[in-house]
Amino acid sequence: MSYLSVSKTSPFSFISDADTVKGSELQEHYLSNSPFPHIEIDNFLPKSLLEYCLDNFPAKLDTDGRSFNRSQERYKAAFNPDGMEPGIKSLFYAFNSRPFISVLENITGINGLIPDPYFAGAGLHEIGQGGHLSIHADFNHHQTLNLERRINVLIYLNKDWEASYGGQLELWDLKMLSCVKSIIPEFNKAVIFNTTSNSWHGNPEMVNHPKGLNRRSIALYYYTATWPDNKREQTTQFKIRPESSDKIDWKVKREEWLKEYLPPFISRRLLNILHRF
Repeated sequence: MSYLSVSKTSPFSFISDADTVKGSELQEHYLSNSPFPHIEIDNFLPKSLLEYCLDNFPAKLDTDGRSFNRSQERYKAAFNPDGMEPGIKSLFYAFNSRPFISVLENITGINGLIPDPYFAGAGLHEIGQGGHLSIHADFNHHQTLNLERRINVLIYLNKDWEASYGGQLELWDLKMLSCVKSIIPEFNKAVIFNTTSNSWHGNPEMVNHPKGLNRRSIALYYYTATWPDNKREQTTQFKIRPESSDKIDWKVKREEWLKEYLPPFISRRLLNILHRF
C-alpha cells in the first residue's frame, strides 16, 4: 500500500480525507535529519499514477519547456505540466491542492505553504545519458508572486535503478565539505526537503544506464508569503565539490556582479543583450 491513496472520486486526485492528517508522525524525523531537514518516503503514491506518467512522458519540449546543456546542468529537460495531456495535468493540479499541501505542512512543520500555479521550474524533469546536475542551492524568490521558496518535493520515476547507473541525489553539508547522504532515484521514492541559501544538493554523478534510459522525476516547489524586502534575491547557486572537476558558474557570477554594481537601467540593458547569446 502506498503512503498516499487514490481518491474514490478521481484517479488523479490521490488524497483521501484520511490522508490529510498524515505526516505529523514523520515531522520529528524530518526536522532532525542531517545535513538539513529532509525525508525519504518509499512507495509514496499509488503506483498506477506514476506508471501513467511514464506511459505519457512527453517526447519533446513544448514552448513552455526548457532545456539545459552547460557545465553545471548537462542534458537536462524540464516539462511544464500545462503543456501535457489532461491526465498528467490533473495530477499536477492535485499536487497544488489543499489536501496535498496539508500533508506537506504536517511533515515539515511549515504552515501556510503556497503552491505555484505557474510551475516555475517545476514539472516533469529528465536528464539524458551522460548528463548531470551539479551541486547547488535553488533560487529563493518567486518574482511573479513575491513569495519565498521553502520546500522541494522530488518523486522519482526510475524502475530498477541502481547506484552504478549514476544520477544519485546528493545532500551536502552546509559548508560544502562532504556529501552527507546519497539517495538512489528509485521508482516511487519521494524526497522532501527545506530549500535555503545553503541546502546544497544535486545529482553530479553522470547518468550512465546500461540500457540508455534517462533519469526521470517529478519536481514540485512550495512557497510562503514571508519574503522580506531587505532579503537578497538569488538565482540557482552552483558550488564546486572539493577535489572535483566541477566548473565555476561564471554566467551567474557575471549577472550578479552587473546587478550589484551597476545602476538598474544599465544592468537590465546589458543582461537583455547577454541573454540573447
